[in-house]
Amino acid sequence: MEELVAELGSAFLSAELGVSPQPRLDHAAYLSNWLTMLKGDKKAIFTAASKASQATRFLSKIQETKTSQELEGEIDNNLSYRQSNGNSPK
Repeated sequence: MEELVAELGSAFLSAELGVSPQPRLDHAAYLSNWLTMLKGDKKAIFTAASKASQATRFLSKIQETKTSQELEGEIDNNLSYRQSNGNSPK
């Protein structure tokens, strides 16, 4: 489910930012796998779309309120904190 949320979030952000997708030959096979999963769970697309929408709103809000330099500082601080506590990033 997480991958579907990420894919939908990517599509939502691309649309919001005006990024045009470039179709690839392997898209049909990739979508076929998702269709199999979605047929088994009729609510999965709605759950994934809702979570992707929440993530997109969150990222948009961050974009509006913080500069990239501020975000880089926060990321560096978070990584340093995690590493100093033995929780290195995966």
